[in-house]
Amino acid sequence: MENTAKQMYEYHVWANQTMINRLKELPDEVYTNEIQSVFPSVSKVIAHIYIVDTSWLNILCGKSMREAMAEANPLKEQTEAKSVREMELLYAELAEGYRTVLNTLNNMEETITIDNPYAGVRDTSYSEIILQIVNHATYHRGNITAMLRQMGHASVMTEYALFWYS
Repeated sequence: MENTAKQMYEYHVWANQTMINRLKELPDEVYTNEIQSVFPSVSKVIAHIYIVDTSWLNILCGKSMREAMAEANPLKEQTEAKSVREMELLYAELAEGYRTVLNTLNNMEETITIDNPYAGVRDTSYSEIILQIVNHATYHRGNITAMLRQMGHASVMTEYALFWYS
């Protein structure tokens, strides 16, 4: 699964960038407009994905889940206030951080113990963590798609099969 997990991470980066590119095409207010939905605004979804990705990167770097979450939570207010273009830069920096860490991992099937405050203790492989990161963001990009449609705008396809042709 090693190559698959790393390829899935590259899909994740591509899908996030594809969504960001679509958001940059829309009027700026679409990004911050508050609506009645799963999240109050698209900007809050983009910030949420970024914060969770940051937490997982810190976990991959050896921090406990509690520690990683405690460090990422203060980012919430800062990232929610940023423009889509500012978030694009943060996402690019984060992707480079992930690539650096992923290139240092010799065995993607090696496990680490995660103490998830919401679910408990579990031994989890690096590849499973990457799939969690990808799956989490895929779910929330779906939220963004629904929110954009709710505001009268088309979204963009970010399916894995489309990534194969990019």
